[in-house]
Amino acid sequence: MTIYGVAILGFCYLVGKALGELLGQWLGIDANVGGVGFSMILLILMTHWLHERKRITPVEDGGIIFWSNLYIPVIVAMSSIQNVKGALSSGMIAILAGTIPVGLCFLLVPWISRMTASKQIPS
Repeated sequence: MTIYGVAILGFCYLVGKALGELLGQWLGIDANVGGVGFSMILLILMTHWLHERKRITPVEDGGIIFWSNLYIPVIVAMSSIQNVKGALSSGMIAILAGTIPVGLCFLLVPWISRMTASKQIPS
């Protein structure tokens, strides 16, 4: 059912938000640091894990794809109202908050590509 796809997306968002808050506390600032990036990484890993174990139906997968396609524009719109000048003037934290999740995604691309390439049937 589509609602399960939405539930998976919601779970990933909440865990990513919690990780971002924890990272912000660990760095000594009162902000969510990289929560969106963490949630997107978790969504990628979780859907891959579910696909591997055939525990996700095409309908659930459609729900995940639909909401994840909407998720990115919504997050971009939300981040556009933040104080970018204030974040950049605070030092390296803004750069780290952007580069750490992006770096993790870049590191995961070859790993995910190898996993999916091994499952494809040659034509």
